[in-house]
Amino acid sequence: MSLTEKQLKKKLAVANKQIPADVVIKNGKIIDIFNLEVTEGDIAIAEGMFVGIGQFDGHQVIDATNRYVSPSFIDGHVHIESSMVTPSEYAKVVLPHGVTTVITDPHEIGNVSGSEGITFMIENSEDIPLDVFIMLPSCVPATPFENSGAELNASDLEPFYTHPRVLGLAEVMDYPSLKNGDDSIVDKIVMTSKYSNLIDGHLAGLDSDAINIFRSAGIKTDHECNTVSDALERLRRGMYLMIREGSVAKDLKLLIKVINVHNARRCLFCTDDKHLDDLMIEGSIDHSIRLAIQHGIPPLLAIQMASLNAAECYGLSNKGAIAPGYEADFVLLDDLETLGISEVYKHGTLVAKDGKYVGRSLNRKEPAATLTTTVQVPEILSKDLRIPMGDSQKAVMIEIIPNKLITNKLIETVHVEDGQFFPSIENDQLKLVVVERHKNTGNIGLGVVKGFKLKKGAIATTVAHDSHNIVATGTNDEDILKAITILKEMNGGLVVINNNEIIASLSLPIAGLLSTKDYITVNYELEKLKKALSMLEFNGDFNPFLTLSFLTLPVIPELKLTDLGLFDVKSNRHIPIIV
Repeated sequence: MSLTEKQLKKKLAVANKQIPADVVIKNGKIIDIFNLEVTEGDIAIAEGMFVGIGQFDGHQVIDATNRYVSPSFIDGHVHIESSMVTPSEYAKVVLPHGVTTVITDPHEIGNVSGSEGITFMIENSEDIPLDVFIMLPSCVPATPFENSGAELNASDLEPFYTHPRVLGLAEVMDYPSLKNGDDSIVDKIVMTSKYSNLIDGHLAGLDSDAINIFRSAGIKTDHECNTVSDALERLRRGMYLMIREGSVAKDLKLLIKVINVHNARRCLFCTDDKHLDDLMIEGSIDHSIRLAIQHGIPPLLAIQMASLNAAECYGLSNKGAIAPGYEADFVLLDDLETLGISEVYKHGTLVAKDGKYVGRSLNRKEPAATLTTTVQVPEILSKDLRIPMGDSQKAVMIEIIPNKLITNKLIETVHVEDGQFFPSIENDQLKLVVVERHKNTGNIGLGVVKGFKLKKGAIATTVAHDSHNIVATGTNDEDILKAITILKEMNGGLVVINNNEIIASLSLPIAGLLSTKDYITVNYELEKLKKALSMLEFNGDFNPFLTLSFLTLPVIPELKLTDLGLFDVKSNRHIPIIV
């Protein structure tokens, strides 16, 4: 943030008690995030910055009696697109949860619409009371084993580094290319080094040798740890550990065991991918803090991880603390056990109170027509969805693991009629379909998935990480075909089909990922989708749409499905379904 001579002189005069502060917080219990102590005193704010702790007068007084004054929270890694609302609407959702800064990677919309999609996310997040910092997508497409809507190389990304909110290069997930030193990723890392030393990693399922390779490339973070030993290895090799608690990937309860007084300063929280309804019910980083406290982390240490640690990880030197020289982004907490948030302030201005956004109206950047016409699919017939089994009765299939991004590779006997695979409700074996939707190629990937617990109908979505083709699963071809057709007509979204009829749907016309509506309307439509799932007799303890959306991500073990077919992540190749 640039500083004028007038602003500096005013801050100095307030700090020197020559003139009243703009705002003074009185009677609060101040969380000293550096020493992990609670202190007392007035807190002076001028020009949106903290300028003193002691005894001060001010034009406005905030009475924090019986409340804790805490630095606000930072989400270290999030894809805003997963909320299915635009950044300006997303701000209204997370600010009441004490989150005033996010580090986002717009690679979801980047995979669909390239530079135009990234530009939309930047422009829509301008001049809002949420600081949205950008890490540029490093892997668009994520791998060469699927078809996305765009390709971003180093020359495409470089112009974005002139923007003050662009911090670095986002999660590097194409490990084979990095390991082999391919120009596709080396060029981006070298280009980034001219502007930044911030590069995020994505080390899902990789061993310690891979950590050496990532660290040698200057990559400093990872949010894909699935075991305590993985987390420790990353910390030993100098990485920051991001402890993720999203809608599908819920790693906190396991990884929190890693935290101790020696390594906590290298740990922070992130949500990565979290649905709008989960954000509204559970919260964002505040939910991670509560869980950490419940699992034995001292409250002040958990708050430090959610504020100062995240700020320092990304070089945000004026964020994350209640101290002179830091931005006046803070929350008033009723207690340190349940982390009850009563008020949230951005630059000393109230933006949320009692769980509701109370800030100013936000102007929304409307998307261009090219961003709302991204579903390009030729006519698909029932015969295109057939999985021929020949003389075999056994198939390789994907087994989902509820609330995990990783999957299992299974070989099971399947139901075969007339040489074709048929879904089996009794064995919980459903058909899985991925349709390329960006360039009208007609590519259709087919597979078998186990664990969805659907008894009727089909579900489908254009939210399908990371290339965001259409993905559908169901108990019969007719409903699957209907779901795909409806998504084409809606220009993207989510849909529930039963007996060839639409039971519920959510339109996401911006790149097939984001709604043009306000968050309250979108949440209402999500609730209708949840209720519709009960009509398919779904009774699982996971979000089937989110689970479905990650079955297409060929960088997370073990099996995934792309528009080119069934993909074995460990062997890094497509494999046949038939055994």
